[in-house]
Amino acid sequence: MNPAPTAAPTDASGRPVRLGLRENRLQFTLLVVVNVCVGGLVGLERTTVPLIGTETFGLTSDLAVFSFIIAFGLTKALTNLAAGALTARFRRKQLLVAGWLIGIPVPFALAWAPSWGWIVAANVLLGLNQGLTWSMTVNMKIDLVGPSRRGLATGLNEAAGYTAVGATALLTGYLATAYGLRPVPELIGVVFVAAGLALALVVRDTAAHVALELAQHPGPLPAGERTDLAATFARTSWRDRSLRGASQAGLVNNLNDGLTWGVFPLLFTDHGLGLAAVGLIKGLYPILWGVGQIPTGHLADRIGRKPLIVTGMLVQAAGFVLALALLDTPLLAGVLSAVALGIGTAMVYPALIASVSDHAHPAWRANALGTYRFWRDIGYAAGALVAGLLADAFGLDATVIAAAALTAASGLLAAHWITDRAKA
Repeated sequence: MNPAPTAAPTDASGRPVRLGLRENRLQFTLLVVVNVCVGGLVGLERTTVPLIGTETFGLTSDLAVFSFIIAFGLTKALTNLAAGALTARFRRKQLLVAGWLIGIPVPFALAWAPSWGWIVAANVLLGLNQGLTWSMTVNMKIDLVGPSRRGLATGLNEAAGYTAVGATALLTGYLATAYGLRPVPELIGVVFVAAGLALALVVRDTAAHVALELAQHPGPLPAGERTDLAATFARTSWRDRSLRGASQAGLVNNLNDGLTWGVFPLLFTDHGLGLAAVGLIKGLYPILWGVGQIPTGHLADRIGRKPLIVTGMLVQAAGFVLALALLDTPLLAGVLSAVALGIGTAMVYPALIASVSDHAHPAWRANALGTYRFWRDIGYAAGALVAGLLADAFGLDATVIAAAALTAASGLLAAHWITDRAKA
């Protein structure tokens, strides 16, 4: 007598669970759209907020202007770290919804803040929102597709988010030219919050997909290996060579973003560009970063993660060199720099997340991704802090030179530390 067939696993609603992009295309697509809203909300700030600091509130210190980025980066980084641990207590969908609820006040505060302190406080809420919503969308997509398509899954996730960042930065630049720095450009964020919350309530949780991958995983968790946050933080931050390499590269990558977020609007307006031109530069960078991650995420699955990570960091370093070398023609300098930074970041971003996923067992992968994203988004705060200190002491050009040197050094460290051999 033949044995009875094993029942197919099901989710909480009794639906059969399978891993794969095609098998989960509807839920995957919903999560892509959610991340468009996530990116759109943070894109509100890319063009106008540094100028609100100097022109509306009269801030004269570059470090004071960049304080909103420091608040955002620290909060988002800590939330990323907490999000991995919170997945042990709460479902991913619950955390996604919570992130959107926290984000509701953000566009209103940016539009009508009576003082700079309110802008900084709004960025604390924005950091909480981004840490929870972006963490959950990337984790849920990785849960759905399984191990074979992680590069493409993360590429699509980050493409949706950063294309929205860029498109919103471009749009706010034109709106600010037509209607002023506030409140019209910021109020488009209400649409992103409402749509993101509505879709988060509709999307299904992925706990059953995680359970299925654990059951199918070829490498059982080694006896005695700890999966708690403290152990995973140490493993991801320094004990594992490849995870250490990915974490430092992620930090420097977002240091670049935090630095350009604060410095480029001031640098290029100082050289005669208007808000629309600055919006073009600030929009082009994340748009290319976003759209480019679709092919680079797929490429990371084919040729490996390391070549894209190392090359991408060196391309970003070249982007900073272009910004200064061509500054006598500021629009050309800004556009070519944005193109190089966008392409370089597109090469790096999905490959880094996929590399961390490769080297993390599913039992502690959420904590590993949370730790990596902690270090990556500390880069926002580090970039703003370095930019503010250097700009106040030596001028804006010095911050761009420092970013180029740090980025090239990070690429060389990644080449030395990261391996494409999966350990999980």
